[in-house]
Amino acid sequence: VQLVQSGDELKSPGTTVKVSCKASGYTFTSAYINWVRLAPGQGLEWMGRIDPEDGGTDYAPKFQGRVTFTADTSTNTTYVDIIGLRPDDTADYYCAVAASVWGQGTRVTVSS
Repeated sequence: VQLVQSGDELKSPGTTVKVSCKASGYTFTSAYINWVRLAPGQGLEWMGRIDPEDGGTDYAPKFQGRVTFTADTSTNTTYVDIIGLRPDDTADYYCAVAASVWGQGTRVTVSS
């Protein structure tokens, strides 16, 4: 089982970022994929999850309205879009499945 994420991003405040997470080695639609982030000096934050089978999503209240999860079953890839980026969105973003398999992380830096 492997999750491979897209590369690091440098973004300006107010813009949007899209991070991808490509899954392999298991049946993509059989398990939720969670998204978490780790900001400098902060603890790990659970952002939410998506069920690739039907696209159903759950969002942590803090991210509701600014974050969107999607899944493409033709490529076994999930995505997180974050709109209205702020400097405090600077963090390492991770996808994870079954709480034990994680992507390598994508660093998103928001700076003017």
